[in-house]
Amino acid sequence: MTVDAANKGFTLPSGPASLCFDKEEFMKKDFEVDRFILDCRKKVPLETLHDDLDLYLKVIRSAMIELINKDYADFVNLSTNLVGMDKAIMNLSTPLGQLKEEVLSVQTAMDEAIKAVQDKIKHQQEIQRKKAILQRLINITHSVEKIEKLLGIKQGTDIPYAAGEFTGPLIERVATEFNKLQFYVTRSKGHPLVEKIKPRIAAITTTLQYSLEGSFLSGLETSNTGMLRQCLRTYALIDKTHDAENLFREHIVRPYMEEIINEDYLQQHNKDVSIIFEHVLRFFPEKCSVLTGITTGLSGGEVVRGYDFAVNAVFPEVVKNLEMRTSSIFAPGNPDVFHKKFTACMKFLDDYEQCCGSLASVNRLREHASYTSLLGRWSLPVYFQIRFQDIAVAFETALCSGFNKVAGDSEFLLSSSSALWASLLWCWREDVYLAALTHRFVKLNLQLISRYKTWIDEVYQEETSKSESAAEIKPRSATPDLLSNASAAGDVMTRSMSPKPSHHQDTMFKPLLVTGQIVALLADMGTLLSKIPILFEEIIKPKLQYLAIENVDAIKEALIEELKQACDYQPKFWAIVTEDVVKKCSVYLNQVNDIPRLYRRTNKEVPSKPSTYLSSVLKPLTQFCAEHSHALNEQQRVEFLTHVFATLSQHFSDVTAEVLTSTKKMEESLRRLKKARGGEKEKEKTGGVSDSDKIRNQLIIDIKSFQNQMKNLGVQPNHIEGYQRLASLAEEAQADIASGV
Repeated sequence: MTVDAANKGFTLPSGPASLCFDKEEFMKKDFEVDRFILDCRKKVPLETLHDDLDLYLKVIRSAMIELINKDYADFVNLSTNLVGMDKAIMNLSTPLGQLKEEVLSVQTAMDEAIKAVQDKIKHQQEIQRKKAILQRLINITHSVEKIEKLLGIKQGTDIPYAAGEFTGPLIERVATEFNKLQFYVTRSKGHPLVEKIKPRIAAITTTLQYSLEGSFLSGLETSNTGMLRQCLRTYALIDKTHDAENLFREHIVRPYMEEIINEDYLQQHNKDVSIIFEHVLRFFPEKCSVLTGITTGLSGGEVVRGYDFAVNAVFPEVVKNLEMRTSSIFAPGNPDVFHKKFTACMKFLDDYEQCCGSLASVNRLREHASYTSLLGRWSLPVYFQIRFQDIAVAFETALCSGFNKVAGDSEFLLSSSSALWASLLWCWREDVYLAALTHRFVKLNLQLISRYKTWIDEVYQEETSKSESAAEIKPRSATPDLLSNASAAGDVMTRSMSPKPSHHQDTMFKPLLVTGQIVALLADMGTLLSKIPILFEEIIKPKLQYLAIENVDAIKEALIEELKQACDYQPKFWAIVTEDVVKKCSVYLNQVNDIPRLYRRTNKEVPSKPSTYLSSVLKPLTQFCAEHSHALNEQQRVEFLTHVFATLSQHFSDVTAEVLTSTKKMEESLRRLKKARGGEKEKEKTGGVSDSDKIRNQLIIDIKSFQNQMKNLGVQPNHIEGYQRLASLAEEAQADIASGV
């Protein structure tokens, strides 16, 4: 163990390297036995820790004995050195006590001196404060006397002189002195002398204002720029700028506005409020140009700042008269008239801002209470509700006869789709749209498209329900109705699709949609899907950008997404159309089963022409394409034909396979029968071709004819699912003929 002289501490002796702990842990200030043991237990068992601690204890004892032996003389002399220490300490106690008393005495003297100085400072400050008050009172008295002398006011009287008796420079001198007087009075508020002198100050104020008003009005009447500039400067000097603005409003603005803003004047001009606004704007060049030039510097010379007559004097009076004397212009009962008046008002506000002269003035105008009050008088929610009712009623009425054809030239085929498009456009018409209602019109567009989507859903659900009910009550006739009849029925599409509660009985007796109606609806969906993005880019987006609305693209995506959800029904409706056409075509394919009867034991010639039923099979399909060519684009037509031919090919394959199978079975039966009789195979008289081969030949010719008809309609047979099986059957039949089965 060694002593560290620098740090005045001890250095523990080193122990064996095999110890499970660090000896320096014992010297840390935050050493804790419990924590030390827990840390060591994580490394070694308690027995090992106990052994290591015993070992290190022996090391420490050895180091301590070594240290004592090294400094043994010092340990022995320690008690000797402490002899007489108590007496020495007692000898120091008396002088230390005397020193303490002297220090306390000095401290007391210093505290008393400090308190005396502080008292004198406070007294001096109080003297200075009273002196300042006295000086202000003296200044107030001198200022009052000086102003009274300048204005010629005798003490005891408060009758002001006529305004004409005071010149501009004199009034300006008085104003300067009056400004000082106001400052002194404010600082000395509540003092008895101030209260006593208040009547004299009031007389001065009255005289000064009377003189200023006279000079100001005289300057306005004569357009004396110098006099007006001096009056305005004086008003600003005494912090009475609003008095000048109110004076101008009361004597100049009010008579002018009351003359042109009233119901009689409005009636004289056919209730055209824009005429009133035009006359209001004429006020600036006629009555306000001189003041505007002085306060903005447009007239040259010194600029007198701190005034805004357009905002604080003219505009409040205009709004007051509009609200009180022509309140009829705010009536929202007639939306067309309301739109015209509101638009005129917005144009007036834009033009009025041009008269303000600066951006700061425009900002003050928009923040003015009169500006907010004027905008609040326009019942925009009521106007929108009326427009909403007009649009909604018209659209709902169109949906009630949604499958009626559109009269005249139109890009749409059905009244429902045409009404939706007209309603969307109506929202953004110049005589309907208002910028303040942009968010509501965007929402209305989304609601209209959503209503159209709901109507389509109701149409599909009702159609599905009626089809199921009709199938339960009476199977559909197997005799195909020509699509020309369906088209004729489609000419008067008076089918109700309004959102009424669907009852089972109503569903049973309402007619099913004809194919032409569904095709027209599908065509209109495609037209809407292509036109709405154009509507947004050309009409809606510029209006949104003008208003600096953010997330414009998000609005476009919302509109398109809403319409796409409506168009999600296209595959379902196409399935209905395809099923209807396939049913009409498939009926004739069943006549394939009659081919064996035509050639079995009839001695007919070998077939060389297609069967007559083939001309009827595709007649509904070709007639459909011809009648609806205006409603289908090329892609839709090809996709439709592909689906139809895929189904027809499957059906054709099924009946053909049945005929070929039955023919082969018949041949096998005849062969066994003739073999049993011991006869030879008989050949048909017509060139030795059997009846079975004639049947096969007829089927091959029919399949080829079916293939050619597909090509004639612009469909590649190889692209038709199910046609490969049909072609395989033809090859199989040809192989059977060649093998002479």
